[in-house]
Amino acid sequence: MTSSRRLGLLLDVDGPIASPVTRSINIPSIGRDLAALANAGVPVIFNTGRSDAFIADEVVEPLLAAGLEAHARVFAICEKGATWFAITSEGAGELSIDTSLAPPPGFGDDVRALVTEHYADLVFYDETKRATVTFEQRLDVSKHAFLARQLEIDEAVIALLNARGFGARRGSADYPDASGAVQYRADPSIISTDFESIRVGKDFGAERALMLLEGADPMPTEWRTMGDSRGDYAMATWLHERGETVAHVDVRPEDGIPETDYPVLTAGDLIHDDAGAAFLARWVEMLGDDSLSDVDLAG
Repeated sequence: MTSSRRLGLLLDVDGPIASPVTRSINIPSIGRDLAALANAGVPVIFNTGRSDAFIADEVVEPLLAAGLEAHARVFAICEKGATWFAITSEGAGELSIDTSLAPPPGFGDDVRALVTEHYADLVFYDETKRATVTFEQRLDVSKHAFLARQLEIDEAVIALLNARGFGARRGSADYPDASGAVQYRADPSIISTDFESIRVGKDFGAERALMLLEGADPMPTEWRTMGDSRGDYAMATWLHERGETVAHVDVRPEDGIPETDYPVLTAGDLIHDDAGAAFLARWVEMLGDDSLSDVDLAG
């Protein structure tokens, strides 16, 4: 960016960067534009529920192939703030894990067995997570078939948590422990459900992002957050509430756009990674011209 306008990016991965259908980066310009932005001094921070292994396999490699430079500031915050690492010109850096956010001992084994015995035709257990328990839609299963039974599986998993003496929340519904307390959250998406500490979230990941940039010079003067679900708005909300200038890009506005105290941007008829690619391309254009606006993409 020019000296008067310094952008920072806080990006969900599934949807705006990786296709929710193939679970990988399909559009070549995405890796190139992410690297171009980072090489130009824009902090690029992925804030995702995905594991570090997924990001290393699906995101780091395209960045390196696009020529990510040594001075670039790129970070991956995974499992909604529970794990994180720097991405450098040499690849994924040392992984940090907040072990206080780990699931109850044995709970992952319970869910793995449940999936294997009753739902293997529909979902698989994500073996790469470190502080989250996740099942995910199989690639050979239709979106409709998965969503039709997602609540059923979620409630079966929550019952396993309750059996171990822990409470859970799914949306506005609580499934508390014997004392009425809730320690974990079931967070469904269009391809999976995460079972996680109630402390994590996209706002928690945004806070982690600012901690990683603490002391860096220059800091962004404005932020763009991007995601494909209502939960992703928490990134922009947290930044706005701390006084940052921010706009949020919703790449799946079909869910409806909530009222916010900051701008919400869309890409017209484009959704998911097509919309993400369009915004990344515009942000590259904006590197040399303060007069350009990403609001133009909405038509």
